[in-house]
Formats: sequence, structure tokens, C-alpha cells
Amino acid sequence: MDNHYHLLIETPSGNLPQIMLHINGAYTNYFNKKRGRAGHLFQGRYKAILVEKDEYAKELSRYIHLNPVRAGIVELPEKYEWSSYPYYIGAKKKTEWLHTEFIHGYFGKTKSSAERLYQKFVNLLLNTEYSSPLDEVTGATILGQAEFINEIRDKYLSAKKVDREIPALRELAKEVSLYEIDKEIENNFSADPVLARKIKIYLIKRYTGKRLKEIGDQFGIGETGVSQSCRRISQRIEKDKKLEKKIKKIVKKLNV
Repeated sequence: MDNHYHLLIETPSGNLPQIMLHINGAYTNYFNKKRGRAGHLFQGRYKAILVEKDEYAKELSRYIHLNPVRAGIVELPEKYEWSSYPYYIGAKKKTEWLHTEFIHGYFGKTKSSAERLYQKFVNLLLNTEYSSPLDEVTGATILGQAEFINEIRDKYLSAKKVDREIPALRELAKEVSLYEIDKEIENNFSADPVLARKIKIYLIKRYTGKRLKEIGDQFGIGETGVSQSCRRISQRIEKDKKLEKKIKKIVKKLNV
């Protein structure tokens, strides 16, 4: 596109950072040399989304190929100079690094029928309003059905300490129900309602996927109030070893 690009990549190894470093680095060197410039070309880190291929790969492929049309750059996707789409429909001879077989596998047994049916599939949404498959991304990280997301979450996140301040991981991490937190607070802090309220806000913010506004609405305070309350109770926990021990016991019971 004019200021970014999309890649649909399948790799059997956990080497995406190395791949992107090579692509961005090699292109930056090429571009700088050609234009007589120096320094960075791309701003910030690339955004990577893990995709459940059998459910979403073909939709994502179509979305990528229709991007130039949606942006008003061309009227037909095959007219865009920097797109792989012409290779997918047989308008250009395939290059070595591009593998169309995976996507074609959803459309036909022979190359010619797959190319024809894929073009038909893309054209179905040509000049129509449609929602992006990326709207269904969970935690800005995974595109897939619930079973796939749970499998990834259980396999890669449950056994690790998840930094819940990172929105993507916070949303993917197993959420603790408010009922469980309420029950534990009632069992341990019923004699001190004021402290119980503060601990409850602290635990909800730290161990559920709720946003500051949601928590604030629940307790009748603003987002800033939630942050301040959590910061103060966190400082108190650090200083009060007895309270720290109690909180750790609750956290262990909540299995987080």
C-alpha cells in the first residue's frame, strides 16, 4: 500500500522476527541506496497476527488482494502493480518465492480451475461493502475460532507469567470470574469493607480482562480513580508483608 504492506506467511519455525528483520532490512538498504538517503524507512515494529488457516486464510488472502481497490488506488485488484493477485489468477507467471498452492487448495484440484475459482471468490466482494476479517482478531493477536484461541492460550500462556498490562496478552490470558474474586475477598477481608473494596479493584484490574472504564463503572469511580487505587494498594502490599502473604494466598486459590 502507500505507507505499509501486508504479508500472508506460513512458517514451520518460530522465526518470524528474523524473516521480518531480513525483509525490512534488505528493502530499506535497497530503497536508501536507490534514493540516495540514509536512516530508518519503517516506523515502529511490524504487527503480527496468528491465523487459524483452515478457517480464515482464504478470507484474509481475499482481504489483502482487495486492499488497493478499497483504498481507491485501482478499480480491479489485478491492476495493482505491487500485488501478488495476478499470480493467483494466472495472469502472471509465478515467481520462486511466492507459493499460491496453499490458498489454491481451497478452490480446485487443478491449477487452472483453482485460479478461476479464486478469482470468482475475490470478485464476489468487488465494489461491495464488507467487513474485514481482522475485525474478529482477539487481543490484537489471534484470528480464529474459540477452540483455536483456547488451544493457543492453554498451550503457550497458561504456564507462563503473563504481563497483563500488555492488552493482547491480558485479553488472551484466562480470565478470573468476578464471582471467584468476590468470594475470596469476602472470606478474607469481611471485617474491613474499605480495604476489601480496594483489594477487589486491584485484583479485578490485575487478573481479569476488564478495562479501567468497566471497573470504574462497577465501583462508581473514574478510570483515574481505578489506577490510583491500584497503585496505592500495590504500594501497601509491598510494605505490609502480612497483607502480601494474604494476597498471594488468594491469587494461588484463584489459580492465576
